[in-house]
Amino acid sequence: MKVLVLAGGADQLALISVLKERKCEVILVDYFENPPAKEKSDKHYVVSTLDIDKVLDIAIKENVDIVTTACTDQALLTVAKVSECLKKPFYLSYEKALHVTNKLYMKQIMIENEIPTSNYQILTLQYTNINPQLKYPLIVKPVDSNSSKGIKKVNTEKELDLAISNAASYTRSNEILVEEYIEGTELSVDVFINDEPIILSITQTNKIKNKDSFTIYQSRYPVSLSDAELQTIKSIIKKICLFFELDKGPLLVQLIKSDIGIYVIEFSPRMGGGSKYRLIEILSGINIMNSYVDFILKDEIPEMSVTPFDGCVLMNYIYCKNGILKNIEGLDYLKDRGVVLDYFCYKTKGMKFSKIENSSDRAAGFVVMAKDEQELCDKLEIANNKIRVLDVNGVDIMEHKICTL
Repeated sequence: MKVLVLAGGADQLALISVLKERKCEVILVDYFENPPAKEKSDKHYVVSTLDIDKVLDIAIKENVDIVTTACTDQALLTVAKVSECLKKPFYLSYEKALHVTNKLYMKQIMIENEIPTSNYQILTLQYTNINPQLKYPLIVKPVDSNSSKGIKKVNTEKELDLAISNAASYTRSNEILVEEYIEGTELSVDVFINDEPIILSITQTNKIKNKDSFTIYQSRYPVSLSDAELQTIKSIIKKICLFFELDKGPLLVQLIKSDIGIYVIEFSPRMGGGSKYRLIEILSGINIMNSYVDFILKDEIPEMSVTPFDGCVLMNYIYCKNGILKNIEGLDYLKDRGVVLDYFCYKTKGMKFSKIENSSDRAAGFVVMAKDEQELCDKLEIANNKIRVLDVNGVDIMEHKICTL
């Protein structure tokens, strides 16, 4: 079977590895010259995954059987459109993919169907008059971007104008979503739908403090939830599946647990990115990437029996100061000694670091597993002292200060 995979990051490398185990021929589309997934692919086209016409031409030229992706938002649109044009199977129609990758449509449907979410307004570069009923601080985001790109938190009207201009540079629709900021603990819920949604894992998402952007640096488990809060989460997920007509496949739901309730930030019909597939496997006992490949190749969802993990787990992401990557040291040493359970490299030699704003700026990530919080803290400290991200001049450019609990 010949499979066209869109995007070539570390998550797609994991997808391609499973496809190759199933004896599939893999054609990769990614606009980077040397993405991580290239090494496992049979052929690589340096093309944007958002260029539907070019991807369609490649799919026809290569005579592929399936077009797919994993763990990324915007490529879903291209996969859905190309699959529809070629009458190939995919779990989302193009119309549905449009709806579930557009934050404006999401907000409208959630408000109409009493799915708890923050108050909002849509602006454009031509119309930037904010509704006085919206209360600062506000979140400004493009309606059609992913990986936290273009998202800013603002406290004043002056900051709002700058944030709108920033968000506009990431949108293709010229629409900007402005919503009230809700203070609380951010939760990430990974689900697989087989008529009914199955919750695989719930983790706490930690973001870098003292920044106006939303840069995730950790996912932590366990999460403290009351029985009532857990039932609320289950009810919200069922409503999302019902009102957005999602009846099969992966689903990622991002929530805020606040003093006044649980609210939906947004969701996406995909597995979580940032090597979340590995975290899900640890926390649920389910190899979700294997299950996903079964699903896309056979259109069958395997039986899933969740076995919750008893202990503490942390996924920690590594970010860097400005520089050009030469290599990352210490990860193999830590894994060999059981300090780190697993690690993932998101950048390849020669790639440049210039900012810390969204998930695409990560250098690497690693998983720490422990029996309790103290052991988790001790292992993370050892990892932080051992890992070095070297630039072409041999200088350690890793931001060690954000590699802490």
